[in-house]
Amino acid sequence: MIKRMHIDSFVIYLGLILVGLCMGSFAGASVWRLRARQLVQDKLRGETIDKKEYDSLKKLTKKSIINDHSECLHCSYQLQWYDLIPLISWLSLKGRCRKCHKPIGWFEPTIELSVAALFVISYTFWPYLLGSGIGLARLIIWLVAIVGLAILFAYDKKWFLLPDPISYFIIGIGALNSLLIVLAAQDKLASLVSVIGSALILSGLYLSLYIFSHGKWIGFGDIKLGLGLALLLADWQLAFIALFAANLIGCIIVLPAMIMGKLKGDSHVPFGPLLIAGTAVALLAGGHLIRLYISYLV
Repeated sequence: MIKRMHIDSFVIYLGLILVGLCMGSFAGASVWRLRARQLVQDKLRGETIDKKEYDSLKKLTKKSIINDHSECLHCSYQLQWYDLIPLISWLSLKGRCRKCHKPIGWFEPTIELSVAALFVISYTFWPYLLGSGIGLARLIIWLVAIVGLAILFAYDKKWFLLPDPISYFIIGIGALNSLLIVLAAQDKLASLVSVIGSALILSGLYLSLYIFSHGKWIGFGDIKLGLGLALLLADWQLAFIALFAANLIGCIIVLPAMIMGKLKGDSHVPFGPLLIAGTAVALLAGGHLIRLYISYLV
């Protein structure tokens, strides 16, 4: 029996790694396609854009979804199936294009490994019973959300923007998560109030700052992201932990950079990645932290 359990666990973890790598590859490709469409829209609106970046990426917008095949951004070589094996293809080609041999960069393997790692970590530390339908459903929803959050994390970190289509996707899947929680709760009113409280903490607070500062302190994209994350947490206590963790992580990153002169007081730091990281901490470890806090008080 023990041997069978070990085999089952191995299969589950192997499946999570393989699916995570594939979903990470999809997330990485989506980032570049979203950026390409953003540049085209910006140019049509007459905004200033990076011409070199635009010329490199605009080709990604000229194909339909059916005919949209990945290609090298340098030489337009259309990647074959053996060029698209997550991580393995990148390693076998030593991070270079098969045809022109120009470097592909670390972005692709990094996002692939990150999504795979988050899949494994989420399953390992999932705080809800997987034997129950609601616990398993929430895990599946969270794993799907990870793909969208990886796209938002990478995009905001690179270009200080949160693309609306992915933010709306997170809001939609978060709403589904909250709906399942409320319907499964014994006290549905208390559960609904907790979901609303979560939204007020992670989205309402940023909306207030946005209004007060006339959009100078925070972008509206963070408000939409906050709403999606709040619905994924669906608990006001976890939302508070996510907010605290995001700011703590930000301080750990920003303060040393400011001391070393890499950042100035007026430097712009994308808050989306911090908020996403804080939410992951809250979802996977928030319940444990709350119990520790209560036991300390008692």
